[in-house]
Amino acid sequence: MKRMIVLGVLVVASALSLVVAAQQQATAPKVLEVTKLKDNLFVLKGGGGNTAVFVMADGVTVVDAKNPGWGQPILDKIKELTDKPVVRLINTHTHADHVSGNVEFPATIDIVTQENTKANMEKMVAPSGFPPATSNIFKEHNGVGMPKRTFKDKMSIGSGNDRVDLYYFGRGHTNGDAWVVFPSLGVVHAADIFSGKNIPLLDANNGGSGVAIPDTLQKAYDTVKNVDVIITGHSTEMTWPDLKEYADFNREFLNDVRAAKGAGKTVDEVASTWKIPAKYTGYADPMPARLKTNVQIVYDELNAAKK
Repeated sequence: MKRMIVLGVLVVASALSLVVAAQQQATAPKVLEVTKLKDNLFVLKGGGGNTAVFVMADGVTVVDAKNPGWGQPILDKIKELTDKPVVRLINTHTHADHVSGNVEFPATIDIVTQENTKANMEKMVAPSGFPPATSNIFKEHNGVGMPKRTFKDKMSIGSGNDRVDLYYFGRGHTNGDAWVVFPSLGVVHAADIFSGKNIPLLDANNGGSGVAIPDTLQKAYDTVKNVDVIITGHSTEMTWPDLKEYADFNREFLNDVRAAKGAGKTVDEVASTWKIPAKYTGYADPMPARLKTNVQIVYDELNAAKK
């Protein structure tokens, strides 16, 4: 009896600790780390995907708006950097940690995405390997924060030193990954199709592809010129040669999984034995769940290609 009482107390205490932790997280100060890449280009880190702030002659272009509740902190931080108004928000893809802050931006601003991303944002389906979504932040806000303009393959906005070029090179992380290029500065925001030196999050639920991603990365590398710095989705900045290496890394992963499947290995067998090749120095060890999800996605794609 005493043991049952003790266990009950522990369960209640554990539940209360989770509630307190959630409350503390919700009320904790939202701190953004600022990295100055150029005199008029900044990266805001924390609270979700990396956000770019491009200060132009007549206003500010923002790339990605982080998790719910982080839109206003982004706007507040921008006011510390410039007195110019935010006129444009570009979302690189549909995931909640890149688009949820949209709803806190002024309704007057221009919001731009790749056309598939707009369709994905209308649904806000959880990424592959994650629990199903229980809400849609844009429906909850009556469509506030949804894109007003889209592009298919390429769009240029502005001119001269203020020009921004948007590209879509194909499926990868999702089916709507936008590459945001600041040609006058030699910088591109690649977001989560190059989130860092790690295995990517392949989101088949939103059109991502483990078979296509090597070609997509290679196409970006071959097409975009005069870029020195890459803003990643969640890591530190990378160089243009890093992109080529990342394309090769993803191709090697695809080839390894394809060969394993051809040899009759199961998804579990591949996921439990595959290691990052030693030549890819500085790459994070893969999270087991993500690795298994990625292997399964490639297997599914290869099976579908045979039908």
